[in-house]
Amino acid sequence: MKILFTDLDETLLNENSSVSPRTKEIIDRFTKEGNIFVLSSGRSLDSVKEVQEKAGLFYPGMYLVAYNGCLIYSCDEDKNILEYRLPFSTVDYLQEAATRAGIHIQTYTDHEIVALENDEHVQFYKRRIHQNLILTDRFTSVLTREPCKMLAIDIHDPKKLEKLGADLAHWNASHGVQTFFSNPYLLEFIDIRAGKGSAVKYLCEHLGIDIADSYAAGDQENDISMLQAAGCGIAMKNAVPQVLRIADAVTQYDNTEDGLARYIEKYIL
Repeated sequence: MKILFTDLDETLLNENSSVSPRTKEIIDRFTKEGNIFVLSSGRSLDSVKEVQEKAGLFYPGMYLVAYNGCLIYSCDEDKNILEYRLPFSTVDYLQEAATRAGIHIQTYTDHEIVALENDEHVQFYKRRIHQNLILTDRFTSVLTREPCKMLAIDIHDPKKLEKLGADLAHWNASHGVQTFFSNPYLLEFIDIRAGKGSAVKYLCEHLGIDIADSYAAGDQENDISMLQAAGCGIAMKNAVPQVLRIADAVTQYDNTEDGLARYIEKYIL
C-alpha cells in the first residue's frame, strides 16, 4: 500500500482552482489499486472539503489535512483524529503585534474567518476561500475555542511580512509557535508541533504504512516539511526555488498541464 499527500493550490489544482478530468482519472486509478489519497492544505477544513466535493474526490480510507497539519480529518470516520490549536494568549499577542506593524492578520472559528475589518486583504483571500467573515476588534472575544492558526496578509509589500516574521522569531520560538509562507503574500502562524510533515509521519504510523511508501507533492514553503518527511518528495515544476532544491523529484509539467497526474502515472502507478 502507498499513500500520497498532495497540496491543493498550484499543485493538484489547475489555473481555475479545479481538478482537471485527467488528474481525476489518475487519482481514481491510484486509489483503485488500494492506495491512500490525502489532501493536505493550509486551507481550513471546510475549504478543503469544498474542493473535495467539487472535484468528486471521495475514496476509501481518505484523509484531509487542514491548516498546514494542525488538523487531520478522517473521511471514513467523519471526525478529526488530531488537532493542534493556538492558546488564546498567543492569539492576543500576535493580533497586537501585527496591528502595531500595520499588517492585516486574521484567524478562524471552525467555520468562519475572523478579522478586524473587511479590507482588500480579506477580499484577496476570499477569492479562493469561500467562508463567512466575522468582524471584531479582538479575536478572543468571539472565539469559543482556540483556533488552529493565524494568518498575516499583505498583498502589496511582502517584505513587511518578512520583517514581522523576523521581529517575532524569538517570541515565537519561546512560545511554541512556528511561522512560514504559504505564498509570498501569506505568513502562517501555527503550533510548533504541527506542520504538513508532522501529518505525513502521524498518518504513516497511524495506518502502519512504511514511510518509504509515502509520496508528497507541493510547490510552496509550507510544503517543505511534507516533502522532506515523505519517502519521495515531489516538487511541482512551478514550485518556488527553495522547494525545488529539497525535492527528491520535480514534475516535468506544471499544475496547469496536469503535472502531478503525469508524474503519478509514470512513476507511481
